[in-house]
Amino acid sequence: MSLENMIPMVDTLAWHKPIQKELKQAATRVLDSGRYILGEEVAGFEQDVAHYLQAKETVSCANGTDALVLALSAAGLGPGDEVITTPFTFFATAEAIVRVGATPVFVDIEPESFNIDPARVQAAVTRKTRAVLAVHMFGMPARIQEIQALCKDHSLWLIEDCAQSFGACVNGQMTGTFGDFGCFSFFPSKNLGGFGDGGLVTAQSGAMAEQLKVLRNHGSRVQYQHEYVGYNSRLDEMQAALLRVKLKHIEHYNKERRKLAECYRTHLQGVEVLLPSGMEHVYHQFTILVDQRDNLKAHLANQGIASAVYYPLSLHQQPVFKDLKITQDLFVAEQTARRCLSLPIFPGMKEAQVKHVAKAVSGFFAEASESPGYWFSEAAS
Repeated sequence: MSLENMIPMVDTLAWHKPIQKELKQAATRVLDSGRYILGEEVAGFEQDVAHYLQAKETVSCANGTDALVLALSAAGLGPGDEVITTPFTFFATAEAIVRVGATPVFVDIEPESFNIDPARVQAAVTRKTRAVLAVHMFGMPARIQEIQALCKDHSLWLIEDCAQSFGACVNGQMTGTFGDFGCFSFFPSKNLGGFGDGGLVTAQSGAMAEQLKVLRNHGSRVQYQHEYVGYNSRLDEMQAALLRVKLKHIEHYNKERRKLAECYRTHLQGVEVLLPSGMEHVYHQFTILVDQRDNLKAHLANQGIASAVYYPLSLHQQPVFKDLKITQDLFVAEQTARRCLSLPIFPGMKEAQVKHVAKAVSGFFAEASESPGYWFSEAAS
Protein backbone atom coordinates (compact mmCIF):
# COMPACT_ATOMS: atom_id res chain seq x y z
CA MET A 1 0.00 0.00 0.00
CA SER A 2 1.34 3.45 -0.92
CA LEU A 3 1.97 6.07 1.75
CA GLU A 4 -0.72 8.23 0.16
CA ASN A 5 -3.37 5.62 0.95
CA MET A 6 -2.37 5.07 4.57
CA ILE A 7 -4.48 6.63 7.31
CA PRO A 8 -2.49 7.81 10.35
CA MET A 9 -3.86 8.53 13.81
CA VAL A 10 -3.09 12.22 13.26
CA ASP A 11 -1.97 13.90 10.04
CA THR A 12 -0.48 17.20 11.18
CA LEU A 13 0.36 18.24 7.61
CA ALA A 14 -3.27 17.94 6.51
CA TRP A 15 -4.35 19.71 9.70
CA HIS A 16 -2.03 22.70 9.27
CA LYS A 17 -1.95 23.11 5.50
CA PRO A 18 -4.81 25.69 5.39
CA ILE A 19 -3.07 27.96 7.93
CA GLN A 20 0.55 27.67 6.79
CA LYS A 21 0.74 31.34 5.83
CA GLU A 22 -0.54 32.47 9.24
CA LEU A 23 1.86 30.17 11.04
CA LYS A 24 4.87 31.40 9.06
CA GLN A 25 3.92 35.01 9.73
CA ALA A 26 3.68 34.31 13.45
CA ALA A 27 7.06 32.55 13.49
CA THR A 28 8.68 35.41 11.60
CA ARG A 29 7.19 37.87 14.08
CA VAL A 30 8.96 36.10 16.94
CA LEU A 31 12.26 35.87 15.07
CA ASP A 32 12.13 39.57 14.27
CA SER A 33 11.36 40.47 17.90
CA GLY A 34 14.51 38.94 19.36
CA ARG A 35 12.50 37.92 22.47
CA TYR A 36 12.05 34.22 23.13
CA ILE A 37 11.03 33.67 26.77
CA LEU A 38 8.04 35.21 28.65
CA GLY A 39 7.51 38.03 26.19
CA GLU A 40 4.52 39.62 24.47
CA GLU A 41 3.46 36.44 22.68
CA VAL A 42 3.17 34.46 25.93
CA ALA A 43 1.25 37.27 27.63
CA GLY A 44 -1.01 37.59 24.59
CA PHE A 45 -1.63 33.86 24.40
CA GLU A 46 -2.56 33.71 28.09
CA GLN A 47 -5.03 36.56 27.55
CA ASP A 48 -6.46 34.94 24.41
CA VAL A 49 -7.03 31.61 26.21
CA ALA A 50 -8.58 33.37 29.22
CA HIS A 51 -11.03 35.09 26.88
CA TYR A 52 -11.89 31.90 24.99
CA LEU A 53 -12.39 29.77 28.09
CA GLN A 54 -13.92 32.63 30.10
CA ALA A 55 -11.37 31.77 32.77
CA LYS A 56 -10.53 34.18 35.56
CA GLU A 57 -6.75 33.64 35.33
CA THR A 58 -4.41 31.71 33.03
CA VAL A 59 -0.72 30.89 33.47
CA SER A 60 1.20 29.09 30.74
CA CYS A 61 3.99 26.59 31.36
CA ALA A 62 6.29 24.16 29.59
CA ASN A 63 3.97 21.15 29.21
CA GLY A 64 0.81 19.47 30.43
CA THR A 65 2.56 17.40 33.10
CA ASP A 66 4.08 20.54 34.59
CA ALA A 67 0.62 22.13 34.55
CA LEU A 68 -0.59 19.37 36.87
CA VAL A 69 2.48 19.60 39.11
CA LEU A 70 2.21 23.39 39.36
CA ALA A 71 -1.49 23.20 40.25
CA LEU A 72 -0.92 20.56 42.93
CA SER A 73 2.02 22.54 44.29
CA ALA A 74 0.07 25.80 44.35
CA ALA A 75 -2.64 24.01 46.33
CA GLY A 76 0.00 23.11 48.91
CA LEU A 77 -0.41 19.36 48.52
CA GLY A 78 2.36 17.09 49.74
CA PRO A 79 3.31 14.13 51.93
CA GLY A 80 0.42 12.71 53.93
CA ASP A 81 -2.20 14.11 51.55
CA GLU A 82 -4.45 11.91 49.40
CA VAL A 83 -5.69 12.92 45.95
CA ILE A 84 -8.60 10.98 44.45
CA THR A 85 -8.31 10.38 40.73
CA THR A 86 -9.04 7.94 37.92
CA PRO A 87 -6.87 4.92 37.04
CA PHE A 88 -7.89 5.16 33.37
CA THR A 89 -5.80 8.05 32.11
CA PHE A 90 -2.31 8.90 30.92
CA PHE A 91 0.44 8.26 33.49
CA ALA A 92 1.11 11.99 34.00
CA THR A 93 -2.11 12.41 36.00
CA ALA A 94 -0.86 10.17 38.82
CA GLU A 95 2.80 10.98 38.22
CA ALA A 96 2.16 14.61 39.11
CA ILE A 97 0.47 13.62 42.37
CA VAL A 98 3.45 11.51 43.39
CA ARG A 99 5.88 14.18 42.22
CA VAL A 100 4.60 16.62 44.87
CA GLY A 101 4.76 13.91 47.53
CA ALA A 102 1.04 13.18 47.78
CA THR A 103 -0.65 9.79 47.35
CA PRO A 104 -3.01 8.94 44.47
CA VAL A 105 -6.23 7.16 45.45
CA PHE A 106 -7.75 5.45 42.41
CA VAL A 107 -11.50 5.03 42.02
CA ASP A 108 -13.32 3.33 39.17
CA ILE A 109 -14.77 4.89 36.05
CA GLU A 110 -18.21 4.90 34.44
CA PRO A 111 -18.45 2.31 31.63
CA GLU A 112 -20.36 4.67 29.36
CA SER A 113 -18.06 7.70 29.46
CA PHE A 114 -14.61 6.40 30.53
CA ASN A 115 -14.65 9.17 33.16
CA ILE A 116 -14.35 8.98 36.93
CA ASP A 117 -17.55 7.96 38.75
CA PRO A 118 -18.69 10.67 41.21
CA ALA A 119 -20.35 8.07 43.45
CA ARG A 120 -17.02 6.25 43.75
CA VAL A 121 -15.31 9.54 44.55
CA GLN A 122 -17.75 10.15 47.38
CA ALA A 123 -17.09 6.69 48.81
CA ALA A 124 -13.31 7.21 48.75
CA VAL A 125 -13.15 10.43 50.76
CA THR A 126 -11.23 10.05 54.05
CA ARG A 127 -9.75 12.43 56.61
CA LYS A 128 -6.54 12.40 54.53
CA THR A 129 -8.26 13.43 51.31
CA ARG A 130 -7.24 16.92 50.23
CA ALA A 131 -8.18 17.03 46.54
CA VAL A 132 -9.91 15.42 43.58
CA LEU A 133 -8.10 15.36 40.24
CA ALA A 134 -10.79 14.76 37.61
CA VAL A 135 -9.88 13.92 34.01
CA HIS A 136 -12.09 14.75 31.01
CA MET A 137 -11.22 11.63 29.07
CA PHE A 138 -10.93 11.61 25.27
CA GLY A 139 -12.61 15.05 25.11
CA MET A 140 -15.78 13.96 26.94
CA PRO A 141 -16.51 16.11 30.01
CA ALA A 142 -16.67 14.26 33.30
CA ARG A 143 -19.70 14.83 35.53
CA ILE A 144 -17.82 17.82 36.79
CA GLN A 145 -20.72 19.69 38.37
CA GLU A 146 -21.43 16.75 40.68
CA ILE A 147 -17.75 16.46 41.53
CA GLN A 148 -17.57 20.21 42.11
CA ALA A 149 -20.46 20.04 44.60
CA LEU A 150 -18.85 17.07 46.35
CA CYS A 151 -15.55 18.94 46.71
CA LYS A 152 -17.34 21.96 48.13
CA ASP A 153 -19.17 19.79 50.69
CA HIS A 154 -15.90 18.22 51.85
CA SER A 155 -13.70 21.35 51.50
CA LEU A 156 -11.48 19.67 48.91
CA TRP A 157 -9.41 21.19 46.14
CA LEU A 158 -10.77 20.39 42.68
CA ILE A 159 -8.21 20.14 39.89
CA GLU A 160 -9.30 19.39 36.32
CA ASP A 161 -7.03 17.51 33.91
CA CYS A 162 -8.14 19.01 30.59
CA ALA A 163 -5.26 17.72 28.48
CA GLN A 164 -7.76 16.11 26.08
CA SER A 165 -10.72 18.48 26.41
CA PHE A 166 -9.80 21.95 25.16
CA GLY A 167 -13.10 23.48 24.03
CA ALA A 168 -15.39 20.90 25.65
CA CYS A 169 -18.13 22.36 27.79
CA VAL A 170 -20.98 21.60 30.17
CA ASN A 171 -24.06 23.80 29.85
CA GLY A 172 -21.97 26.39 28.05
CA GLN A 173 -19.16 26.47 30.64
CA MET A 174 -15.75 25.32 29.47
CA THR A 175 -13.89 22.47 31.11
CA GLY A 176 -11.03 23.88 33.12
CA THR A 177 -13.16 26.59 34.72
CA PHE A 178 -15.11 24.48 37.23
CA GLY A 179 -12.23 23.59 39.53
CA ASP A 180 -9.76 25.61 41.54
CA PHE A 181 -7.29 24.84 38.75
CA GLY A 182 -7.65 23.54 35.20
CA CYS A 183 -4.61 21.93 33.54
CA PHE A 184 -4.08 21.86 29.77
CA SER A 185 -1.55 20.28 27.42
CA PHE A 186 -0.60 21.58 24.00
CA PHE A 187 1.23 18.44 22.87
CA PRO A 188 1.04 18.37 19.04
CA SER A 189 -1.80 15.81 18.85
CA LYS A 190 -4.11 17.64 21.30
CA ASN A 191 -7.19 19.53 20.17
CA LEU A 192 -5.19 22.74 20.54
CA GLY A 193 -1.88 21.17 19.58
CA GLY A 194 1.35 23.10 19.38
CA PHE A 195 4.60 22.42 17.55
CA GLY A 196 6.40 20.94 20.53
CA ASP A 197 5.48 20.82 24.20
CA GLY A 198 3.40 23.40 26.03
CA GLY A 199 0.90 23.68 28.85
CA LEU A 200 -1.33 26.07 30.79
CA VAL A 201 -3.13 26.30 34.12
CA THR A 202 -6.34 28.21 34.80
CA ALA A 203 -6.91 29.59 38.30
CA GLN A 204 -9.84 31.10 40.16
CA SER A 205 -8.02 34.11 41.64
CA GLY A 206 -5.18 36.50 41.03
CA ALA A 207 -3.43 35.23 44.15
CA MET A 208 -3.50 31.65 42.83
CA ALA A 209 -2.21 32.80 39.44
CA GLU A 210 0.62 34.72 41.08
CA GLN A 211 1.63 31.63 43.01
CA LEU A 212 1.70 29.63 39.76
CA LYS A 213 3.87 32.28 38.08
CA VAL A 214 6.37 32.22 40.93
CA LEU A 215 6.51 28.42 40.96
CA ARG A 216 7.03 28.15 37.18
CA ASN A 217 10.00 30.52 37.41
CA HIS A 218 12.29 28.85 39.97
CA GLY A 219 10.20 30.13 42.88
CA SER A 220 11.25 33.69 42.07
CA ARG A 221 9.42 37.01 41.79
CA VAL A 222 12.59 39.10 41.67
CA GLN A 223 15.61 37.96 39.67
CA TYR A 224 18.06 35.97 41.80
CA GLN A 225 15.76 36.05 44.83
CA HIS A 226 13.91 32.77 45.50
CA GLU A 227 10.99 32.34 47.91
CA TYR A 228 10.38 28.68 47.08
CA VAL A 229 12.05 25.73 45.42
CA GLY A 230 10.08 26.00 42.22
CA TYR A 231 10.40 24.75 38.66
CA ASN A 232 11.77 25.86 35.32
CA SER A 233 8.53 25.59 33.38
CA ARG A 234 7.97 28.40 30.93
CA LEU A 235 6.18 28.39 27.58
CA ASP A 236 8.46 29.89 24.94
CA GLU A 237 7.50 32.74 22.65
CA MET A 238 7.55 30.68 19.45
CA GLN A 239 5.09 28.12 20.80
CA ALA A 240 2.85 30.89 22.15
CA ALA A 241 2.80 32.71 18.81
CA LEU A 242 1.95 29.57 16.86
CA LEU A 243 -0.70 28.52 19.38
CA ARG A 244 -2.34 31.96 19.10
CA VAL A 245 -2.85 31.23 15.40
CA LYS A 246 -4.40 27.83 16.05
CA LEU A 247 -6.58 29.14 18.88
CA LYS A 248 -8.39 31.34 16.34
CA HIS A 249 -9.45 28.15 14.54
CA ILE A 250 -10.23 25.91 17.52
CA GLU A 251 -14.00 26.09 17.13
CA HIS A 252 -13.68 24.98 13.52
CA TYR A 253 -11.31 22.15 14.49
CA ASN A 254 -13.63 20.84 17.19
CA LYS A 255 -16.61 21.13 14.86
CA GLU A 256 -14.69 18.99 12.35
CA ARG A 257 -14.00 16.39 15.04
CA ARG A 258 -17.69 16.19 15.95
CA LYS A 259 -18.64 15.84 12.30
CA LEU A 260 -16.13 13.02 11.81
CA ALA A 261 -17.40 11.28 14.95
CA GLU A 262 -20.94 11.44 13.61
CA CYS A 263 -19.71 9.92 10.36
CA TYR A 264 -18.11 7.06 12.31
CA ARG A 265 -21.37 6.44 14.18
CA THR A 266 -23.31 6.38 10.92
CA HIS A 267 -21.05 3.81 9.29
CA LEU A 268 -20.30 1.64 12.32
CA GLN A 269 -23.66 -0.07 12.46
CA GLY A 270 -25.67 -1.24 15.42
CA VAL A 271 -25.08 1.42 18.07
CA GLU A 272 -26.98 4.59 18.87
CA VAL A 273 -25.52 6.66 21.70
CA LEU A 274 -26.60 10.09 22.86
CA LEU A 275 -24.66 12.65 24.87
CA PRO A 276 -26.05 13.78 28.22
CA SER A 277 -27.95 17.03 28.01
CA GLY A 278 -25.69 20.08 28.11
CA MET A 279 -22.40 18.26 27.45
CA GLU A 280 -20.31 18.99 24.37
CA HIS A 281 -17.71 16.38 23.40
CA VAL A 282 -14.63 17.49 21.41
CA TYR A 283 -13.38 14.01 20.38
CA HIS A 284 -9.69 14.18 21.13
CA GLN A 285 -10.05 10.44 20.47
CA PHE A 286 -12.75 8.29 18.94
CA THR A 287 -12.55 5.14 21.04
CA ILE A 288 -14.42 1.87 20.72
CA LEU A 289 -14.44 -1.17 23.00
CA VAL A 290 -14.01 -4.56 21.34
CA ASP A 291 -13.46 -8.09 22.61
CA GLN A 292 -10.86 -8.89 19.94
CA ARG A 293 -8.95 -5.63 20.25
CA ASP A 294 -5.48 -6.86 19.33
CA ASN A 295 -6.72 -8.87 16.36
CA LEU A 296 -8.71 -5.90 15.08
CA LYS A 297 -5.68 -3.63 15.50
CA ALA A 298 -3.57 -6.03 13.41
CA HIS A 299 -6.35 -6.27 10.80
CA LEU A 300 -6.44 -2.49 10.43
CA ALA A 301 -2.65 -2.24 10.25
CA ASN A 302 -2.64 -4.74 7.36
CA GLN A 303 -4.89 -2.32 5.49
CA GLY A 304 -2.69 0.70 6.20
CA ILE A 305 -4.96 2.07 8.94
CA ALA A 306 -3.41 3.25 12.17
CA SER A 307 -5.07 2.66 15.53
CA ALA A 308 -3.89 3.11 19.11
CA VAL A 309 -4.52 1.70 22.56
CA TYR A 310 -5.15 4.46 25.09
CA TYR A 311 -4.33 2.92 27.57
CA PRO A 312 -3.24 -0.74 27.79
CA LEU A 313 -2.88 -0.76 31.59
CA SER A 314 -4.88 0.97 34.28
CA LEU A 315 -2.56 3.06 36.41
CA HIS A 316 -2.96 0.88 39.48
CA GLN A 317 -1.56 -1.99 37.39
CA GLN A 318 1.63 -0.11 36.53
CA PRO A 319 4.78 -1.55 38.13
CA VAL A 320 5.55 1.71 39.92
CA PHE A 321 2.27 1.47 41.86
CA LYS A 322 2.51 -2.23 42.76
CA ASP A 323 2.75 -1.40 46.50
CA LEU A 324 -0.05 1.16 46.50
CA LYS A 325 -2.99 0.21 48.69
CA ILE A 326 -6.13 -0.17 46.56
CA THR A 327 -9.31 0.46 48.54
CA GLN A 328 -11.94 0.05 45.78
CA ASP A 329 -12.79 -2.42 43.05
CA LEU A 330 -11.44 -1.07 39.72
CA PHE A 331 -13.07 -3.65 37.47
CA VAL A 332 -14.48 -1.25 34.86
CA ALA A 333 -11.14 0.47 34.35
CA GLU A 334 -9.36 -2.87 34.02
CA GLN A 335 -11.87 -4.20 31.51
CA THR A 336 -11.77 -0.96 29.52
CA ALA A 337 -7.97 -1.09 29.31
CA ARG A 338 -8.24 -4.62 27.87
CA ARG A 339 -10.82 -3.70 25.23
CA CYS A 340 -10.25 -0.08 24.16
CA LEU A 341 -9.08 0.89 20.68
CA SER A 342 -8.90 4.43 19.31
CA LEU A 343 -9.46 5.07 15.62
CA PRO A 344 -8.01 7.94 13.54
CA ILE A 345 -9.65 11.34 14.00
CA PHE A 346 -8.13 14.76 13.32
CA PRO A 347 -8.95 18.07 11.63
CA GLY A 348 -8.31 17.69 7.93
CA MET A 349 -9.39 14.06 7.89
CA LYS A 350 -11.75 13.30 5.02
CA GLU A 351 -15.13 11.62 5.45
CA ALA A 352 -14.05 9.12 2.80
CA GLN A 353 -11.21 8.11 5.12
CA VAL A 354 -13.64 7.66 8.01
CA LYS A 355 -15.86 5.47 5.83
CA HIS A 356 -12.84 3.42 4.82
CA VAL A 357 -11.87 2.86 8.47
CA ALA A 358 -15.46 1.98 9.41
CA LYS A 359 -15.70 -0.46 6.51
CA ALA A 360 -12.49 -2.14 7.63
CA VAL A 361 -13.76 -2.46 11.21
CA SER A 362 -17.09 -3.84 10.05
CA GLY A 363 -15.36 -6.19 7.63
CA PHE A 364 -13.26 -7.66 10.42
CA PHE A 365 -16.34 -8.71 12.38
CA ALA A 366 -18.10 -9.92 9.24
CA GLU A 367 -15.16 -12.24 8.57
CA ALA A 368 -15.28 -13.40 12.18
CA SER A 369 -19.03 -14.09 11.79
CA GLU A 370 -19.87 -12.58 15.15
CA SER A 371 -21.34 -9.46 16.68
CA PRO A 372 -18.80 -6.64 17.11
CA GLY A 373 -19.92 -5.76 20.63
CA TYR A 374 -18.48 -2.28 20.54
CA TRP A 375 -19.57 1.10 21.86
CA PHE A 376 -18.22 4.59 21.73
CA SER A 377 -16.51 7.05 24.02
CA GLU A 378 -19.70 8.93 24.79
CA ALA A 379 -21.92 8.64 27.83
CA ALA A 380 -25.43 7.34 27.30
CA SER A 381 -28.21 9.76 28.10
